[in-house]
Amino acid sequence: MSYFGTDGIRGKFGEMPITPEFALKLGFAAGKVLVRTNPKAKPLVVLGKDTRLSGYILEAALQAGLNAAGVYVHLLGPLPTPAIAHLTRALHAHAGIVISASHNPYYDNGIKFFSSEGKKLPDHLQEQINQELEYDIQIENTANLGKSVRVKDANGRYIEFCKSTFPYHFDLRNLKIVVDCANGAAYSVGPAVFRELGAKVVALYNEPNGLNINEHCGSTHPEQLQKAVLEHQADLGIAFDGDADRVIMVDQFGHQVDGDHILYILATQANNKPAGIVGTVMSNMALELALEAAQVPFVRAKVGDRYVLQALEENNWVIGGEPSGHVLTLDKSTTGDAIIAALQVLTVMVEQEKALHELVADFKLFPQVLVNVRLDQMIDPYAV
Repeated sequence: MSYFGTDGIRGKFGEMPITPEFALKLGFAAGKVLVRTNPKAKPLVVLGKDTRLSGYILEAALQAGLNAAGVYVHLLGPLPTPAIAHLTRALHAHAGIVISASHNPYYDNGIKFFSSEGKKLPDHLQEQINQELEYDIQIENTANLGKSVRVKDANGRYIEFCKSTFPYHFDLRNLKIVVDCANGAAYSVGPAVFRELGAKVVALYNEPNGLNINEHCGSTHPEQLQKAVLEHQADLGIAFDGDADRVIMVDQFGHQVDGDHILYILATQANNKPAGIVGTVMSNMALELALEAAQVPFVRAKVGDRYVLQALEENNWVIGGEPSGHVLTLDKSTTGDAIIAALQVLTVMVEQEKALHELVADFKLFPQVLVNVRLDQMIDPYAV
């Protein structure tokens, strides 16, 4: 049986496989694979999470399993999923693990692995972990146990990394930005990045209590951000989802700027045009036609950032995404990063000296209808 779906392991907390017992066993199984594939070094894993209450329980169980298998663990605390991917590389870890259910409600949770390169864990390693899960936990030598330590400057490391993707000779001092943190993983680092670049920031939904993540806020509920941008007379708004791998923006008039708009901006309005853009089967036809007119190659992948990433790598391109706000900029980060995607749009605004609404003035989405189809059997219902 394979426990891994298209975006790791996900489900309702307290129900298999998202239970403390399974997390302990999963940590041990993953640790055994890491020890076996890294015989010359004591394996190191970085472990982060979003703000769900259940994340603290799963974190404790996972690190216990990893330590029991002989793996050292660096605990990052609540941080965006892309931050865990970055810090996996920056701290030279053998793997990274994030505990999150992204845009899902608080009662869901999930566990996702990153490779040492900060990318999705290769399928063959996932299969090895699946195989190890068939066996009971057996500790052969207590002298080989690992231990866990907390990384005290994880937030600062990630903030500096995000800022490094914004041109050093630019700043945001003339902009007022409303930032909706979805009471999620970006509640601290999100507003900090834009403030440190000079923007006047109004932070919304940045007081997580473990139960209010994504609750009527964030990128899946942009109406709250639209209202706030108008109330505060801001230049724009930025909304993240619970683990900050999705971003939706709002212009000064309260109009939504989704993932298709962002791809259009990065493809046609920036000084440096990309070699090509990857969208998905959900991408609006207006995007395809606009890119064709701009002579920017465009291909569609299946829904899911895993497939967008695969298509980017196949074509040797760097920019792709989905209407939902998953935007990948592989020249900046190894995975979808909401903060970095927003910074790339802000870069275009500053270099072109244009407001957000001006960058999309010539781009109008076509009417599009989403039809739900009933299935006799649901496969991987928690897939992103």
